[in-house]
Amino acid sequence: MSFRDLHYADRPLLLPNAWDVGSALAFVAAGFPAVGTTSFGVNASTGRPDAEGASREATVALIRALSALPVYVTADIEDGFSDDPAWVADFVGGLGADGVNLEDSAGGRLVDPGIPSAKITAIKQAAPDIFVNARIDSYWFHEEDTVPAVLERAKAYADAGADGIFVPGATDPATLEELAAAIPLPLNVLVVPGLTLDDLQTLGVRRVSTGSLPYRAAIDAAVDVAEAVRDGREVPTATSYAESQRRLLEFARAAGPHPDSD
Repeated sequence: MSFRDLHYADRPLLLPNAWDVGSALAFVAAGFPAVGTTSFGVNASTGRPDAEGASREATVALIRALSALPVYVTADIEDGFSDDPAWVADFVGGLGADGVNLEDSAGGRLVDPGIPSAKITAIKQAAPDIFVNARIDSYWFHEEDTVPAVLERAKAYADAGADGIFVPGATDPATLEELAAAIPLPLNVLVVPGLTLDDLQTLGVRRVSTGSLPYRAAIDAAVDVAEAVRDGREVPTATSYAESQRRLLEFARAAGPHPDSD
């Protein structure tokens, strides 16, 4: 089953988003057939705020590392790190990912839909097999956040060659159902509290991303461990050192010599 096929399976594709090799290995060990990256998590791991284009080098390094995994990998590339469609297409073509998320915002504001549309077309012309998930940030930034406005953008991106439409921030069931019915491509949303995968499937959603939620939950869990030791509470259980080391050893063998090694 191809990465594209996963978007048309019996249940919505649940895509966990990793921020480093260790988190990706854990998702693979849990049986997920595909792993995405999270620009928030990647940026946070290097001390940078999200959505400022600072994750490019870290994303490239992470995707290259994750290429050794026996699952599909898709990259969060923010807005493509450039307004030059040819540059973005060349960047995506050389990334080594099975798919990319491409945002239609910059600096916390929506951009003219013609800008991401040109990038989508360029990517599909240069690398037609890469799954381009066009992200519409209307509900995320509460700008032009109406169904007609979102559908207008979705049509532009579908016409440009996008393979899927991602609408983060859309959570109302009636809205999701209306979007899914009107968009001819797989609809991707973030995890919606209170709605199960089965609920989202009934509404027509085909892909559900965890986004930065696992990263933020992992940070909370790490703090909870330290506080438990400090406060004399029972320490939470965790995957053993031996199992974690085994995953890394297997990954290292699959990935081959580290590029920095002699």
